[in-house]
Amino acid sequence: MINFSAIPLKSFMGRILRLFLHLIPSTMVVPILQGRLKGEKWIVGSSNHGCWIGSYEHEKQILFSEIVTEGAVVYDIGAHVGFYTLLASEIVGQRGKVIAFEPLPQNLHYLNEHLLLNKCDNVKVIETAVAEESGTAFFTEGISSSMGYLSLAGNIEVKKVALDELMLSGKIPPPEYLKIDVEGAEILVLSGAKSLLVRYHPVIFLATHGFEVHRQCCEFLSSIGYELQSINEKNIDETDEIIAFKNRELIKDKGGVKKDG
Repeated sequence: MINFSAIPLKSFMGRILRLFLHLIPSTMVVPILQGRLKGEKWIVGSSNHGCWIGSYEHEKQILFSEIVTEGAVVYDIGAHVGFYTLLASEIVGQRGKVIAFEPLPQNLHYLNEHLLLNKCDNVKVIETAVAEESGTAFFTEGISSSMGYLSLAGNIEVKKVALDELMLSGKIPPPEYLKIDVEGAEILVLSGAKSLLVRYHPVIFLATHGFEVHRQCCEFLSSIGYELQSINEKNIDETDEIIAFKNRELIKDKGGVKKDG
């Protein structure tokens, strides 16, 4: 799979590609060009062009495709407009289930459109943020639709839920896999899911945002018995993309994971 997203924008090829991409109407529905989602439908203007080109988060999506299994339950926490929701839906198939969490109305619009376009009937969308406890919170919109975050100074009030409360109440099934990308609220998500993590120990694909949050997440996961590895070429202290697991066999010999130590 070609990683078009790695082409520098200031290079000749990058400038040509960028010029071409600017000509495509944002409302246009196109097929995803490569990867596990090849041929699935995507709205061009819903997110960055790497999604429909198929090179979005290149290393991470390849590893996700290799490790997630058919028939599994996947929580997509911070689903945004649905790239990983669609990817998980495709992988787990009709015997599996995807639970997608997203609080922002604009993102939910595109997320639901993508699910309709691709007839994903194994996905449940929960219109809420995920945090350490259930209730309401304020949300700050970022410079792009993927960069909003929970904040006391936020301009939007949203619902929030703790995974332990939601799952242990029987409203959703326990997961085998979590994908967490929540722009700095990662430790809140993990803290609100401690019982779930200890009891079911799902594999976690975790994006961290900021040194302190990264440190807190690593310490928390290590304290409950998780092993941590970098998804990219950086070591665990420098990366912002982690895979966390308790069963080493689940990720054995996966080329995208940096073997620390």
